[in-house]
Amino acid sequence: MVYRLFREQHLNCDIDTAWKFFSSANNLSEITPKDMNFIVLTPMENDEIYEGMIIDYHVSPLLGIKLDWKTEITQVVFHKSFTDFQKKGPYKLWNHFHEFIPNEQGVLMRDTVDYELPFGFLGDIAHSLFVKKKLDHIFGYRYKVLEELFNQKQSS
Repeated sequence: MVYRLFREQHLNCDIDTAWKFFSSANNLSEITPKDMNFIVLTPMENDEIYEGMIIDYHVSPLLGIKLDWKTEITQVVFHKSFTDFQKKGPYKLWNHFHEFIPNEQGVLMRDTVDYELPFGFLGDIAHSLFVKKKLDHIFGYRYKVLEELFNQKQSS
């Protein structure tokens, strides 16, 4: 079964700042819970994403078991959106669409992730038992870190 995770968050920054932060794979480990041991393996010299870009990671999503994860950037519209698609990893399907909508207060960021687990009905059972909770934890952590980075009141 294909599941959909949707999150949105307002960021108190301009589109240039939001785009630069989110389109850099080097920032992913900063917004991922430390217990995931998320490590970007691909050297990122200039940080500019492009369609066809391949990024390799190590991640430990469950019980400290290290897994390889490979994503491809399949779509980029500068300052508007990009999509990363899992080529290799723990999911049967992982398609993550990132969208950025500038407004008078800053930028509305939206994440839409379509994902499917392997192993058919066993994957669906795993989803209901722990995978959905784990994804909620990951994106909850991300929300908290982004609030601290972008939405803390600046003291004068």
